[in-house]
Amino acid sequence: MKIALLGYGKMGQVIERIALERGHEIVLKKDEFNTYDGLSNADVAIDFSVPMAAVDNISACFNTNVPVVSGTTGWLDHYEEMIALCKEKNGGFISSSNFSLGVNLFFGLNEYLARMMANIDGYKVSMEEIHHIHKLDAPSGTAISLAQGVIENNSQYSKWTLENATEKDIHIEAVRTGEVPGTHTVTYDSGIDSIEIKHTAHNREGFALGAVIAAEWLAGKQGIFSMRDVLNIQ
Repeated sequence: MKIALLGYGKMGQVIERIALERGHEIVLKKDEFNTYDGLSNADVAIDFSVPMAAVDNISACFNTNVPVVSGTTGWLDHYEEMIALCKEKNGGFISSSNFSLGVNLFFGLNEYLARMMANIDGYKVSMEEIHHIHKLDAPSGTAISLAQGVIENNSQYSKWTLENATEKDIHIEAVRTGEVPGTHTVTYDSGIDSIEIKHTAHNREGFALGAVIAAEWLAGKQGIFSMRDVLNIQ
């Protein structure tokens, strides 16, 4: 399979290594200094760039009829615009805040716990996410996905905030320190006890492998999909 890498930072380099190990070919390594030359030769593109570049990268894929897997976060104000372009161009698209298999299982666990807590009084949910100092967006896309998972499954909450939380808000604490790949904790706290679920990434390998697996799955397909489709998680 021929892959275009849109974004060639630390994640892009790990994705390249894993893709080559799995027998794929890299036909484009796009960064801020080069063009999209070679994109049209790709079977699929993987976008791990920066928020300000993501929309251009994804648009270029749809306009070139190349399915795209995007793990860039911080650009979701333009998400509906990209969905509309994907449909217009009959493109293939997977966008995820996190491609790790473990995190996608964690998403399901979070939603299940939110449903369990929906009719239990006395608990207040909050979240903490910790990432490396180079991460440009806060809170993380994964934390936002976790918050949305609670909101969609527990009517006690209506939105998330980085500020002081009201009764129906989910407070997210975003910490940037060192070279932490990503740690996410969801806590339900009461005066009696606390319930906590946590996912800790040890390195970038899980994110990169998941993105390559998603690209393998998406190649040749049209439509808008998620990691639940890729991993057949019900």
